[in-house]
Amino acid sequence: MRTLLFLLKKEFKQIFRNKSLLPMILVAPIIQLLILPLAADYEVKNINISIVDHDHSTYSQKMVSEITASGYFRLADYGSSFKDAYKQIENDKSDLVLEIPHGFEREMVRENNQELFIAVNAINGIKASLAGAYLNQIISNYNEDIRLEWMQPERSNQSSIITVTSSNWFNPHMDYHFFMVPGILVVLVTMISTYMCALNIVKEKEVGTIEQINVTPIKKYQFILGKLIPFWIIGMIIFSVGLFIVARLVFGIDPVGNILLLYAFLAVYLIALLGFGLLISTYSETQQQAMSIAFFFIMIFMLMSGLFTSIDSMPTWAYYIAKCSPVTYFIEVVRMIVLKGSGSADIYYHFLIIIGFAIFLNAWAILNYKKTS
Repeated sequence: MRTLLFLLKKEFKQIFRNKSLLPMILVAPIIQLLILPLAADYEVKNINISIVDHDHSTYSQKMVSEITASGYFRLADYGSSFKDAYKQIENDKSDLVLEIPHGFEREMVRENNQELFIAVNAINGIKASLAGAYLNQIISNYNEDIRLEWMQPERSNQSSIITVTSSNWFNPHMDYHFFMVPGILVVLVTMISTYMCALNIVKEKEVGTIEQINVTPIKKYQFILGKLIPFWIIGMIIFSVGLFIVARLVFGIDPVGNILLLYAFLAVYLIALLGFGLLISTYSETQQQAMSIAFFFIMIFMLMSGLFTSIDSMPTWAYYIAKCSPVTYFIEVVRMIVLKGSGSADIYYHFLIIIGFAIFLNAWAILNYKKTS
């Protein structure tokens, strides 16, 4: 125990001695957590639309007004030439074109039927699908309004009306911050823990101090614990600052579930991640190698963990890869505890999985580490 305390004292001195390391560990994640949720917005707004109006009637003007007043669309061009509107899309000045045909109002009144033409720039598939869905919904609402205007009062009273009342559980205001902030916090803690642990040990190899340690009577487990414990503590601090200062004070996210349960899972998760960082360091001889390997896995963890898209919608092969990532389970658990208030019975399976990751990664790293001169 005394030897371990000396090693911990040495590690903390090295960390606090490096003036550039502390801001990178403590300040950078906080700034990232403040900025990234503002950019990771699932809502698509300010969609540029070109409207080709061949009718110039009261009905067409009313439709244009409803589209521009929705808050989703921005009128980029209004004219009577589809060719000009198409050039707007080619020049990336418009995202979609709505063409209103001649006799739009006349056919609506006489035939009770009319067709519109919508052309969508589908280079960005997500934006295209959402823009098309928004526009179709606005047109559908406009169509219902027109029908209600034409409907006779006695007929409207006789028609049955279905009222739908929705209740949004766990995120009543449908605020995407509540979904994104916990996930981004998990990714930031993962990056810091993995990078710092891997680079710290590899740095010992580069400067040659690892050779001095190897010839001392320090046991292998003492050396490894001396490297892991400081970053385990730092990881706990980063998560606490992100959860109780940034998430609560800035984004108004107040954890609903048991905080002690969340920290118990975090403690095991950090052991698994630090074991992964240690494993990377055993295969790397330089910090550049360690950074490259860590970056490769972090990108996979980030994009295939359910942070942005549900893993259930991924192809089967990608789904199983996502299930092999410890980040996937922690993101699920954080959202379950913070937003839903889930208890130990709800995350029992996740807990067993993350314990398995911790044992497997650390055992592999310890076995692969050679204490040789």
